[in-house]
Amino acid sequence: MFVDRVQVKLEAGKGGDGNLSFRHEKFRPKGGPDGGDGGHGGSIVLKASYNQNTLATFRYQKLLKAENGGAGGKKKMHGRNGQNLEVAVPVGTTVNDTAGQVLADLTADGQEVIIAQGGRGGFGNAHFTSSTRQAPRVAEKGEYGQQLEAVFELKMIADVGLVGLPNAGKSTLLSVISNAKPEIANYPFTTLVPNLGVVDIDKKHSLLVADIPGLIEGASQGKGLGDEFLRHVERTSVLIHLIDVYGEDIAKDYKTIMAELAAYQIDLTKKPQIVVLTKTEGVEKKQLEKSVKTLKKILPAGTPLLIISSVSRQGVDELLRDVNKIAQTQLKKTKRQNKNKGVELPVITIKEDKDSWSVEKLGETFVVTGKKIESFAQRTRFGDYHAEQRLRDIMVKMGIMRELERQNIEANQIIQIGQPPIGELEY
Repeated sequence: MFVDRVQVKLEAGKGGDGNLSFRHEKFRPKGGPDGGDGGHGGSIVLKASYNQNTLATFRYQKLLKAENGGAGGKKKMHGRNGQNLEVAVPVGTTVNDTAGQVLADLTADGQEVIIAQGGRGGFGNAHFTSSTRQAPRVAEKGEYGQQLEAVFELKMIADVGLVGLPNAGKSTLLSVISNAKPEIANYPFTTLVPNLGVVDIDKKHSLLVADIPGLIEGASQGKGLGDEFLRHVERTSVLIHLIDVYGEDIAKDYKTIMAELAAYQIDLTKKPQIVVLTKTEGVEKKQLEKSVKTLKKILPAGTPLLIISSVSRQGVDELLRDVNKIAQTQLKKTKRQNKNKGVELPVITIKEDKDSWSVEKLGETFVVTGKKIESFAQRTRFGDYHAEQRLRDIMVKMGIMRELERQNIEANQIIQIGQPPIGELEY
């Protein structure tokens, strides 16, 4: 089953809790703190692989969860680190959050990305010993790992895309120029899933060609099979636009496909394109000349128009050579652009300071937010006097308590850490 879009939930592992313990041995009445640190939670790692060609695995596996870290033990024993969850995805997979922001784009075999970071393990009380604090009764909880809803989309990595109406001859052409075996039949929408084929040109170059299901008028509104399969030609260098010479109105056929390419979320009409009249082996010369004349009237200036017969291979080699020239030109252009980007002056942006925080009064509650203070709060055992006192000390050092006093906080008012709340303290 071919699946090219799925929504999954990602949960990195939680860090293990630190241990609160003291040595209890014979003849050692004051053995001192010996609570060990918790292990770090496992991260979720995506790895692109050519061995995968569909996202069908995730159709029924909606939750990807890494292993939690182990709790710290006595005698300063460190908890076990949670194992990373390594997930294989097809080359060409993009990962977006639910707002549509791209989180990762895996375009090369073996490329890896940590998509959800595991939580840090909490410190045991042995970690907090010092010359002035020899019997700390504080141990941290482990941090939660990152959690998010993500959309995986597969966009095939191909050099050339075949587009056209159903039964325009796309699958037949692919089967002739490559070893691909797409389904071919004399009815619309024979192709239900994208097909890929490797094409060798004059034993010098190879191109990867993608054949997608046919488009019809209104595909962008969901008619037929819709236009979602166009994502598989987004990355291509050139499009081959096939038009059936036996169509009732070939000018309309051309305009229909161009309208759907323009209506897609990315305007695909801007890509280099070669227009091809297909199935010409049985057409009379006058009729063929008439069809060519009709198309030339409406084609943008400079758009190549070729005549081929996939069955007899007439014009096919010429088409492949022309396609290869455009593809190689686009490849060189892309390389130049990437090279130029590398020498551009860096763009200076203001990055969020992890130590920054803010205090806002909501009703009778003071809400404190900030990456660092929220991280400390996650590791605090609320309800434990010593743990809460440590958090108060941290807030004093960070200047948060001073800001609360400046905002006229009064005794017994509530300080909420995080939004949504991670924990609450009384002032």
